[in-house]
Amino acid sequence: MEMNYMLAFGAAEASIRLLWKYGLLEILLPIQAAYFVSLGFRRRDKRSNLLLSLFANLDKLLAPDRPCHSSLWVSILAFHKALADQPRDPLVVATFCLAVHNGGCLSEAVCIAKIISQPYDSSFHEVLGPGNLLTDENVMDEVKDLADSVRTALSKMTDRAFVSQAMAKYPQAPHSDLVFISMALQERAEKIISCVTKGREKGFVPKRSNNINYESLAVGNLHEVRLMLSRVIFDTIYPPHLKNTNAKHANGRFT
Repeated sequence: MEMNYMLAFGAAEASIRLLWKYGLLEILLPIQAAYFVSLGFRRRDKRSNLLLSLFANLDKLLAPDRPCHSSLWVSILAFHKALADQPRDPLVVATFCLAVHNGGCLSEAVCIAKIISQPYDSSFHEVLGPGNLLTDENVMDEVKDLADSVRTALSKMTDRAFVSQAMAKYPQAPHSDLVFISMALQERAEKIISCVTKGREKGFVPKRSNNINYESLAVGNLHEVRLMLSRVIFDTIYPPHLKNTNAKHANGRFT
């Protein structure tokens, strides 16, 4: 419950920074603490990284009276873990976002992703330089593999043995095998990204408005959480401030 208060109400980035500053991240989120250590992130570091940037973009869309369901921030943690373990081509990340956004139509997602003219943020170690994904099939295979990696990350985050070894390389760190993600929450988060590999669900209706339905988001409405997840990830990898003023991205799908 305490983690939800910190991450779901618009102060996630600040909360994570404070947990890290005072040595509590190693106890509450040892997997993420290990990531900070691997980057050489200092306790009072003012720099950012992909994990903090993801939550900073989530915070922009939330407020104390407009929270999100816990499945959203759990999915963000899992997505980040998957990308940190295996960096991906920005085209793959963009296609993943679009596939989550459109309910799982990979062919449509690839077509839109390939016409994105907006530059990606190349400062993130977890995002590779553009590669040689020559065919749509190559891209779709990579996107499905990313979705599988997110599911694997979710499993690791609920595995007490894995969590207990997250900081094993750093013997000075306190030992923690704390797992606060329930199996029910894990399954809910898995369902958010399941459309990427299973395809569009029957009866899917695209949302015409970009407005956030905060009531639906707070109770964990699957469609609303998917839209938010895709928006947060996309705006992190393709920051609006890097957008060429003369370029228009994919009909404003994430604006």
